[in-house]
Amino acid sequence: MERVIASWFGSGLILGRIRGSDSGSGTLASLITLPIALWIGLNFGWEGQLAAAGILILASYWASRRLVESEGDAGWIVIDEAAGTFVATIGLTLAPALAAFVVFRAADIFKVPGVKEAERLNGALGVTADDVVAGIYALAVGHLLQLTVL
Repeated sequence: MERVIASWFGSGLILGRIRGSDSGSGTLASLITLPIALWIGLNFGWEGQLAAAGILILASYWASRRLVESEGDAGWIVIDEAAGTFVATIGLTLAPALAAFVVFRAADIFKVPGVKEAERLNGALGVTADDVVAGIYALAVGHLLQLTVL
């Protein structure tokens, strides 16, 4: 069950199966997660998104803690990107959520300050925390856009 959840129900395994490399699996899992996060926001409000983000953060830590001990931060472990995507979109409408998604992926990929430090935490905590921090950056940008531009 841990592998199923850690791979975000298999989405983290898709690129490895297709092209033999897990590179980009986090972005693919985030793309799969984005419409789910937006749908929850439309149907259950920001409170539903916040609750779902909290559940995914806990699931990310739980599912990856033993796997990280044996396999490190494997590219197919993408539940953390799913959690970060939920964090990045809490309370946002479509256009700001899309912008936040781009900021989230960029902050995670390029390890901006705060994200880099969170990733250095031990084990599953670091695996999960860097995406949560990247999601918080993105959420701030998304809400600034929502308040000022859109």
